[in-house]
Amino acid sequence: MKICMLTSAHPWNDIRIYNKMAMSLIRLGHEVHLAATNAPDAACREGVFVHRVPWARSRWSRMFKTAAEVSQLARTIPADIYHFHDPELLPWSLKLRKKTGRPVVYDVHEDVRLQIRNKEWLPRWSRTLVARITGWIEDYGAKRVDGIVAATPAIARRFAKHPRCIVVQNFPWRDELAPLAVNNGPREKGLFVYVGGISKIRGIREMITALKMAGPEARLALAGQWESSCLRAECSQLPGWSQVEELGFLDREAVRRLLHRAQAGMVLFHPLGNHVESQPNKLFEYMSAGAPVIASDFPLWRTIVETARCGLLVNPLDPESIAAAMRWVLSHREEAQAMGDRGRQAVVEQYHWEKELPKLLDLYSALSNQNRKYAQAA
Repeated sequence: MKICMLTSAHPWNDIRIYNKMAMSLIRLGHEVHLAATNAPDAACREGVFVHRVPWARSRWSRMFKTAAEVSQLARTIPADIYHFHDPELLPWSLKLRKKTGRPVVYDVHEDVRLQIRNKEWLPRWSRTLVARITGWIEDYGAKRVDGIVAATPAIARRFAKHPRCIVVQNFPWRDELAPLAVNNGPREKGLFVYVGGISKIRGIREMITALKMAGPEARLALAGQWESSCLRAECSQLPGWSQVEELGFLDREAVRRLLHRAQAGMVLFHPLGNHVESQPNKLFEYMSAGAPVIASDFPLWRTIVETARCGLLVNPLDPESIAAAMRWVLSHREEAQAMGDRGRQAVVEQYHWEKELPKLLDLYSALSNQNRKYAQAA
């Protein structure tokens, strides 16, 4: 089977798109093409044919000009199935479907309506209106695609009426971040870790403020890109900044090594509509690496963390609540590591990509069979 994946908003090596979906398909013997921005020039990476479109200079350019360029590039790649990952590609995917006669699949990473309501780059007065218009467009397009892949059960509920809507959760590979026997020594005391995009609504200010309250032993390693230079400048003035270590973007092996050193992983999203029912990749990656988690106390996250007994839940808006959890980890090293071990076991048994992949393959198979029936009828 020949699959073409399309994205105008995500990096070409996005964990869900490239590391999980594309690499899974390659290992199973399928041919995979990826049309993306800022990708290597017409290269074959680990068996994936990567096709580049120019990087957008602005958000508006990305949503209109870049989306069109990604779609036009996809037309030059004859595929059995086109799988796209951004809502702005919906109108173009329907044109692609009409031109090629091949099925298109919409991968919904986020509830875009709730996401837009929290976008600070939009004027506050416009957010509700833009969210509604975007939702209408998404509803219209989603009814006409051949399949929908939702990243969480909450997202899937919105598209429940679609006959081919499946949930493929963004869990890590079972063993990619697993501790190696040679590295199973004590974790580095006082080292707390955050991996991912660094932004206000993901709790960066509260994490840094909590460091000072947690005591001089506490340190925070940040592995990811800042939302803006202004936010970094603002955070550099906070009392806990001297206890922060900036690592920038790390490859997967470097992330694995970092998580094996950490006493705990931090995932402290603010209680916004798009976050409360999300299933952040980093939560499960910390668990996969055997690191206990300090997480926002949302109902869904509480169910995961308390069931696995793998971490501590806090008010993400209260630095003292966060600091108290950090102090507990510092003073209860053996109990904290037992939490990490239980989180690792929960990933081995339940929260792993290998369990999700068959659902995607079944969808592809159904669409491929549908394709053959149409071809025979013609």
